[in-house]
Amino acid sequence: MGLATFIGGIHPYEGKELSEDKPIKVLAPLKGEEMVYPLSQHIGAPAKPLVGKGDRVLRGQIIAEAGGFISANVLSSVSGTVKGIEPRLVANGAMVQSIIVENDGEEEAIEGFGEERDYTKLSKQEIRDIIKAAGIVGLGGAGFPTHVKLTPKDEAAIDHVIVNGAECEPFLTSDYRMMMERPEEIIGGLKVILSLFDNAKGIIGIENNKPEAIKKLTEMVKDEPRIEVCPLLTKYPQGGERTLIYAVTKREINSTMLPADAGCVVDNIDTVAAIYNAVCRSIPLQRKIITVTGDAVTNPQNFEVRLGTDYKRLLEAAGGFKDGKEPEKMISGGPMMGQALFSLDFPVAKTSSALTTFSKDQVAAMEPTPCIRCGKCVEVCPEHLVPQLMMDAAERHDMERFQALSGMECVECGCCAFTCPAKRPLTQAFKELRKAVAASRRK
Repeated sequence: MGLATFIGGIHPYEGKELSEDKPIKVLAPLKGEEMVYPLSQHIGAPAKPLVGKGDRVLRGQIIAEAGGFISANVLSSVSGTVKGIEPRLVANGAMVQSIIVENDGEEEAIEGFGEERDYTKLSKQEIRDIIKAAGIVGLGGAGFPTHVKLTPKDEAAIDHVIVNGAECEPFLTSDYRMMMERPEEIIGGLKVILSLFDNAKGIIGIENNKPEAIKKLTEMVKDEPRIEVCPLLTKYPQGGERTLIYAVTKREINSTMLPADAGCVVDNIDTVAAIYNAVCRSIPLQRKIITVTGDAVTNPQNFEVRLGTDYKRLLEAAGGFKDGKEPEKMISGGPMMGQALFSLDFPVAKTSSALTTFSKDQVAAMEPTPCIRCGKCVEVCPEHLVPQLMMDAAERHDMERFQALSGMECVECGCCAFTCPAKRPLTQAFKELRKAVAASRRK
């Protein structure tokens, strides 16, 4: 049987050799360090503060509660004193209201923190409540609140729980290191999720450029009747939610549907591990595994770091920039889906994944030229769109035509721009027009 995959996609330079063999290093918070917790680290309404300036907080304490149905709690990853609540810079360049906590170094935690717990003795609602209280969101991308995802309208209709171990984004290796070093957390978390869905089987999808991870997890689940490992063809964007569902089940979803409409729940490797830690070990979401990589970093590395830690500390721990030279490009995330940075003065948040640095900015050096109608963008689009026509609509700001061309189905993966010989900024144009269309619909 061939490897599971989808139609379209590209094969960018992977760059994973820089950090894939670097074991996860724990970067502990420093006494006196200022930890910054933005109130929007998830899709949906910002969290509402439960603390004020001068309050002492404990590690694992909920310091801001979910501000609506689609929202998530924010917890302190250290014990210390609230310095204030004020706008702070986040990775996308926005200023977001944030709770600032000065770490006292005491590591004093809430009652019951770290206690072992048997999930088989908990009800489904108790498990969902624990996941909600722990502030867990999708840790691989957009940050959708996990307790909402695990509460579909019809839980009996869910027949696939897919763990996304593709990690198709170039340069990122944090999920791979989790699979190699902490597979029991991933399998344990998947078992917890499966206990919520009586009719589902668990599938761990892993790209075939990670043969050691496929081998290790396959061996570990050989006696688990409800869990199997599905090797995926290495191709970007194999880890996109829609493309992964299609690769594993051959079912298709669009922008008007949720994975649950196709009988699926999809969670990233780190999210599943966070569920295990919250439910089975009474440790709410405290940390992220972050890859610091690229040709401008002295020592590319994978770190376990507490939420709220400043990115500059991650860079220092990786030896700083090579020869002390500022790179031409810094990205939060990977080169395909990440966001370009102008500063590192922002905190590690729930949706943080990587710091990727390049000594040369190859994209900035490109000069776009007119479209030659070669059709390469059409060939690689995983959503079967016609980017060439969509770009024509985008340049005219023709929202009606853009929607008629199914432009809102674009997942902004960047495949079209990557493959375009004319170097046209297709993805950026679609991103801007999609935002405009969404805003006009809200009106």
